[in-house]
Amino acid sequence: MTIHLQKLSVGTESIQTLSAWQDHVVERRKAQGLSPHHIHVTRMFPKQREALLDGGSIYWVIKGSIICRNRIVDLEETTKHGKRACGIIMDPNLIPVIPVPRRAFQGWRYLQAGDEPADLTGAESGADLPAAIRAKLIELGAW
Repeated sequence: MTIHLQKLSVGTESIQTLSAWQDHVVERRKAQGLSPHHIHVTRMFPKQREALLDGGSIYWVIKGSIICRNRIVDLEETTKHGKRACGIIMDPNLIPVIPVPRRAFQGWRYLQAGDEPADLTGAESGADLPAAIRAKLIELGAW
C-alpha cells in the first residue's frame, strides 16, 4: 500500500521559490554526472521504504499549508556532515495540490494514502498566484 511523506520547506515563500531551488539542485547534480532528479537529504531513513517507492510522494508544507508535491523515485544511502543519511530522490516536477493547512513539525511525517490532498491541474492550480493571495484564499476556505 502506498504511503507518502510530508515535509516543511523551511525558508520557502512559494511554489516558485521551491521550484527555483529544486532546479538549482538538479543542475548541480547533472554537472556532477548524476541523474537529473531533485534530492533531499535527511538524517532518518523511512522504515516503510517499499510503500514509499510504490507511487509515494513528498508533500511540501509552505507557509503553513501543504501546497505541492514531488513524486519519490528512490531512497539512497548517503552522508550528511560525515554521518549516515538518507537521500530522498524525487522527480523534479512539482505538482500543485489543493492546499491543506498543517502546523509546524520537525523532520518529516508519514501521510497515509487517502489522506493526501488532491492534485490541482491546469488553470485551477493557482501555481502562478502570489503567495499572499494563495494564503488568503486558504485562510478564507475558498480553496
